[in-house]
Amino acid sequence: MTPPQKSETIPRLLVLDDDPDIGQTVCSMVSSLGYQCQVTTLPDTFFEILDTWQPTHILLDLVMPAMDGVEVIRHLAERHCDAGLIISSGLGSRVIDAAGRAASQHRLHMTGVLPKPFSIRDLRALLGQQPPPSRQPRQAPVSPEQDITPAMLADAIDNDQIRLMYQPKVSCAEGNPVVGFEALARWRHPQWGPIAPDRFIRLAEREGLIEPLTRKVVVQACAAMAALLRSGGAKAEHWTMAVNLSASCLTRFDMADKLVVLCRRYGLEPRHLTLELTETAAMEDGVLALDLLTRLRMKGFQLAIDDFGVGYSSMVQLAKLPFSELKLDKAFVIAADHSREARTIIKSAVDLGHQLDLKVIAEGVETDAALAFLRETGCDFMQGYYIARPMEGEDIGGWLEDREGRC
Repeated sequence: MTPPQKSETIPRLLVLDDDPDIGQTVCSMVSSLGYQCQVTTLPDTFFEILDTWQPTHILLDLVMPAMDGVEVIRHLAERHCDAGLIISSGLGSRVIDAAGRAASQHRLHMTGVLPKPFSIRDLRALLGQQPPPSRQPRQAPVSPEQDITPAMLADAIDNDQIRLMYQPKVSCAEGNPVVGFEALARWRHPQWGPIAPDRFIRLAEREGLIEPLTRKVVVQACAAMAALLRSGGAKAEHWTMAVNLSASCLTRFDMADKLVVLCRRYGLEPRHLTLELTETAAMEDGVLALDLLTRLRMKGFQLAIDDFGVGYSSMVQLAKLPFSELKLDKAFVIAADHSREARTIIKSAVDLGHQLDLKVIAEGVETDAALAFLRETGCDFMQGYYIARPMEGEDIGGWLEDREGRC
């Protein structure tokens, strides 16, 4: 039997605040909203209640003597907490918003922020929202003591343990038509299960395995795109498949020619592939990167600057290199629901991208409010859990059929 979702249970609020009077006042407030409530001033007690009571929402004070709110946020992330998090403090809005962004980057479900003092109306505005959506269980990462060796990774590449998941990208226009997919590498170890990409990709770069790894990924992505073209009809002709490239991939001048040959093998045109590069990747060798990326664009490939806004060189890279797309870092998009600064950065980035004739993509879209805001700013494309989670290649067809049936 499928366990009940949290939305089917009585909502529960857990309060951690070093002022017990504030906590009791909050409990009195939320009882009228149908919430059960527990309050504590002690972090150890807070985590005990968290594990046994499983609250749907948490109200967290940032400034506490025993353990500050940012430390609590890190512990919540380590426990994969999926409760809706409300951050409250008497500190300035920029500090509270920064804490909210930190929580979002830790993949916690931010419900909002409440500057002190707040009223029951402020609290009701946040708690009156639907409880946070149930997230799929997260796979525990390989523990640090389970060292990943280069030999293990080489074996994984040779024996097809590196497989792709695909996350849809849609237009921000009315109806949100599909515009393509992003290919995401996943390592499923036969003994340890899923291994986080940031661990094995860094290892591949360090140990000279990034070229065979990238080749495996690009081949799978091309095969998947070819299958979409066969089954998707005329509209699929305008879709693209995005693939992430490491800085180490930009050291071969003939890479553009090899990609063209690969596309021909699968019946693709270069325009069907979007190559995503981080700012750091584009910086490694400025002259070679400029040569190679210019050749890629000349041959018809799309180029996206990924994680835009998190590196110091964003503007320099946009000015120097022939990108066709700008991809907003998900940290800003996730924080947009509650951060004025994040919304301002997004608006500025969208305007900048359009003035440079770039399409702008937002990743990390997790709420209807984020979708509406991106549409309002004129963002072109988006992806995120609100649209769809990454899926197996064989599941794409069913997802597309279900989506068409709802439209």
